[in-house]
Amino acid sequence: MSEKIAFIGLGTLGTPIAANLIQDGHELTVWNRTKGKAQSLLDQGAREADSPEEAVTPGGVVVSVLADDAAVEATFSKEVLERLGKGSVHISMSTIAPATARRLAKLHQQYGVAYIAAPIFARPDAVSARVGNLCLSGEAAAKERARTVVQPLVKGVFDFGEEVGAANVVKLAGNYMIAASMEMMAEAFTMAEKSGVARQAIYDMFTQTLFAAPIFQNYGRMIAQNTYEPVGFKLPLGLKDLNLVLETASEVQSPMPLASMLRDRLISARAKGRDHLDWTALAQGVSDDAGL
Repeated sequence: MSEKIAFIGLGTLGTPIAANLIQDGHELTVWNRTKGKAQSLLDQGAREADSPEEAVTPGGVVVSVLADDAAVEATFSKEVLERLGKGSVHISMSTIAPATARRLAKLHQQYGVAYIAAPIFARPDAVSARVGNLCLSGEAAAKERARTVVQPLVKGVFDFGEEVGAANVVKLAGNYMIAASMEMMAEAFTMAEKSGVARQAIYDMFTQTLFAAPIFQNYGRMIAQNTYEPVGFKLPLGLKDLNLVLETASEVQSPMPLASMLRDRLISARAKGRDHLDWTALAQGVSDDAGL
């Protein structure tokens, strides 16, 4: 069933998600905080709004893919929520704190708007190929409406119940596990290189045997080849997510010492001027430590 969708946020993930929604037959009105990113979508039939208020339709669906908590909270103002009104659904695909999702859900509820958390596990190429995975949490009836929109976008949709922050807990847990895997590969590949074994050789063996999984195959290739461009996920956003992981862990008194080390690794990368690289460039810090 096609919907009139307001699509907010045209970054590296938002743009291919929006393009797929157009392909699915939805009518899109798009808005981005920075102008000039909508042309490819306009060429496919989308309309561009001058503000979030103009983009949304009363009782309609809005999908947002924004950079951080502050951007989501600033965008979904009283004016936007009043215009959306009763019966509308906000599908929030941003990676934000569970506590922020809960706060947003309560605010939305005051205006009759259902807030559904729907963070996605996918880099831009995986989004375009529709092979990512998506987590859902929130009120059951609104979640079913959201599912009709997001199900065709991904390989799998995983429902984590009605507690709206749950999907964001899972997304943060997953991003932490990805970062930990990158650190592990960087350390192993660097030890191999310093011992006279080519990084590519160890990558080739392990990604066909013990670690034959997309995270190791895709991120591992970049780390083995020391190639951190083109950027699928900016390094500063990786640091943002590790900060959210540690904030969430602190709230529930769950120690995560490795997460603290990974945060420091990303802070170090930023201090060395690596903001323009993919977050896999945290691996360069391992090479630095090893004198390579």
